[in-house]
Amino acid sequence: MNKAAKGPLIPYVFWIILFVIAPIALIVYYSVLDLNGNFTLANYAKFFTPVYLKMTLSSFWYAFLITLFTLLFAYPTAYLLTKTKHKQLWLMLIIIPSWINLLLKTYAFIGIFGLYGPINAMIEVFGFDPKQILFTDFSFVFVSVYIFIPFMIIPIFNSLDKMNPSLIYASRDLGANAWTTFRRVIFPLTIDGVKSGIQVTFIPALSLFMITRLIAGNQVITLGTAIEQQFLVSQNWGMGSTIAVFLILFMVLTMLFTRQKSKGGRI
Repeated sequence: MNKAAKGPLIPYVFWIILFVIAPIALIVYYSVLDLNGNFTLANYAKFFTPVYLKMTLSSFWYAFLITLFTLLFAYPTAYLLTKTKHKQLWLMLIIIPSWINLLLKTYAFIGIFGLYGPINAMIEVFGFDPKQILFTDFSFVFVSVYIFIPFMIIPIFNSLDKMNPSLIYASRDLGANAWTTFRRVIFPLTIDGVKSGIQVTFIPALSLFMITRLIAGNQVITLGTAIEQQFLVSQNWGMGSTIAVFLILFMVLTMLFTRQKSKGGRI
């Protein structure tokens, strides 16, 4: 590669070093320091204690539930969008709520799920007592799914929209029913969009902390919540950085697991 070709890469390399490599290196550095600034590996040993392992499994479980329900709602929605007349307009209407500040949407759900909110008002109409919907696993998963749905719909919609419809017609002409056509033709051809949607949903779901505080209260503890507590409450930057290091590793493993495999030029 000549110098003229390398020139445009310099800003990108500088950006990666400054905003990706340097922050990760700083996190790794703090992760091997104790409260007094001395070198130690105790933070890593502490991460493998039952308390933090249970918290890690809990984070993965909630991230899995959020991703699963988001996919179950997003895939049919994306499929129906591709069949509508003004699909780009409907897609834009779904994307627009994602432009609203996350904190504002979270506070909106606090009012909706509150004891005096519209949900409990509807419950009282049917003669039932108001229920505490906030600070539950249901409210946490519901709000998280609502927030991540647009990010799951977009890649799946793009994959479905690019798919050649003649392949579906050929499958039906060969005698395949609707389920077989979906299982053997539609889903395999849109798996890359599904993987991209899983990446942009599962990875952020692992590190949620604001929604866990405002919607779930202290009922749900995730890796993101633990990092926030270590940095802002306990002032233990070493332990907070250690959790962040493992969180980064989990994110990298997720990306590797859901990466798009090269077709190798074969049809």
